[in-house]
Amino acid sequence: MIPERVIDETHDPGLRSWVETANAPEADFPIQNLPLGAFRRRGRHRSIHLGAAIGDRILDLHACRTRGLLAGLSSAILRAATAPRLNAMMALGPAASSALRKRLSEILRVGSPPRHDLLIPMDGVELGLPATIGDFTDFYASIFHATNVGTLFRPASPLSPNYTHLPIAYHGRSSSIGVSPTAIQRPWGQIRRGADPSTVFERSERLDYEAEVALFVGMGITQGDPVGLDAAEQHIFGLCLLNDWSARDIQAWESQPLGPFLAKNFATTISPWVVTLEALAPFRVPGCPRRPEDPPLLPYLSHPRNEAVGGVDLTIDVSLQSERMREQRLEPVRLGRGSFRDMYWTMAQMVTHHASNGCNLRPGDLIASGTVSGPDDGARGCLLEITRGLRPLALPDGETRLFLADGDEVTIRGFCERAGYARIGFGSCSGVVRPARAHSSA
Repeated sequence: MIPERVIDETHDPGLRSWVETANAPEADFPIQNLPLGAFRRRGRHRSIHLGAAIGDRILDLHACRTRGLLAGLSSAILRAATAPRLNAMMALGPAASSALRKRLSEILRVGSPPRHDLLIPMDGVELGLPATIGDFTDFYASIFHATNVGTLFRPASPLSPNYTHLPIAYHGRSSSIGVSPTAIQRPWGQIRRGADPSTVFERSERLDYEAEVALFVGMGITQGDPVGLDAAEQHIFGLCLLNDWSARDIQAWESQPLGPFLAKNFATTISPWVVTLEALAPFRVPGCPRRPEDPPLLPYLSHPRNEAVGGVDLTIDVSLQSERMREQRLEPVRLGRGSFRDMYWTMAQMVTHHASNGCNLRPGDLIASGTVSGPDDGARGCLLEITRGLRPLALPDGETRLFLADGDEVTIRGFCERAGYARIGFGSCSGVVRPARAHSSA
């Protein structure tokens, strides 16, 4: 069995950085985090570099190598650190990301010579997709979300018969994934209204968000060579936040009998920083317990370590600010707060099941969890669950929402907290809804 990620000196809550903004108690990016991403300085003809987020700055990995600060790391790590995307680093596996993390921690901690020439203000860059995403798969891993949504359509039997047997997923569209912040154009689609047997092609009126967590595949999995549950996490590089924008009226009509298609593929937003599994080691928790009535898992989806520490105690907050709220300078209103620890299926189970039929996975592939929802009303992860399409949500300025309106901005944030360790954040995943464009077929 490949060794698991461990808690080491990089997680020490007493560590401080010479980057002062990283030491604030509520900082998303303290020295114990060091998430990785891709950026470009603003201006013409700027190259894309990899960087690590630290406070409100970015440590330029290309500059670190140029100035000899990454000496001692392998030539493969050095080459990967100066690539424009993280795919090469992801392919090297957890030993490489752990070695890079330790070196960056040494560079940035108090006691090391401050190197402000290596830092770039976050407000002076354009953040890009952290990796070239070849394939995108979206799971349906929250039993609470599945039950809440299923109740709307199948009150007597909300869960599909296979739900507790295997992780359900659909294959999404990697080409329409964008990095936060994004502008989301309201989609057109074929829609059937109520009991009317006729259909129309028009603008979606029921645009929704779905607050999710996504993992980036690290080391690839060869076609025809499935991976066991005990080794699945060695193929996970790190996590980010994801918004699976959804047109519910299009989805309701087209998902008969197959799964989501045009209701989902028009836009997906991810947060720009990838928090590595090494950084998340202190926040691992047991996987969601199975209910007494659930069937026993088949052996390939069961392992003691997955049951003991397969989950991540990651809090997900979602807020909305309408265009009118922005004009009135009203703060965004929280829509829900859920936890990734409540997911019925773990990251390892998603990866193992994905590859169980011989499907290959490549470095940089994106695998999303599905909507993160919990057992309480305040932990719902989308408007379909919150309003059920019937109960309007009241906003602070007197507006109401069943679904998203043009001008609405949805922001997802995530963070991990545990006594005895530094809080780490994921930054934000945000998007603003723009009106649908005129359509030649309408």
